[in-house]
Amino acid sequence: MSNKKTDVDQQLIRDLADILNDTNLSEIEIEIGDLKVRVARQAVAVQAYAVPAPAPALPPVAAAAPAVSAAAPAPAPDASSKNAIPSPMVGTAYLSPSPDARPFVELGQTVREGQTLLIIEAMKTMNQIPSPRAGKVTAILIEDAQPVEYGMPLLVIE
Repeated sequence: MSNKKTDVDQQLIRDLADILNDTNLSEIEIEIGDLKVRVARQAVAVQAYAVPAPAPALPPVAAAAPAVSAAAPAPAPDASSKNAIPSPMVGTAYLSPSPDARPFVELGQTVREGQTLLIIEAMKTMNQIPSPRAGKVTAILIEDAQPVEYGMPLLVIE
């Protein structure tokens, strides 16, 4: 009887893992009677990918900014601005819909709430990132095709 229950549980776990892959969820939990099953993605793998990406990108920008001009340091304070739009996921950010197309938004442009700001590719899915509010784009804090991590500031809308 124990083996039969294990077989059912293994199939259930496989089915839940498939649901995680199909829906891009990070965790799923179900309860059937006395049986409680939780399947989660390993967060360490995501952090191992995400942590190294911004570290090399930030120091060169900060180091180059003071040497180039006095106006260049402005994006650094904007990254901590309360108006910075954070990345909702880990992935690769694209500023335009295709390499030869115009960017979704440009510096100084006024955007409306819900307007697409950029695309983040995650698990081969292109996710449009909408503006959470209307305002003026005062800083674009990433480069096209740059890896981004969850919570990383992408741009600033004042």
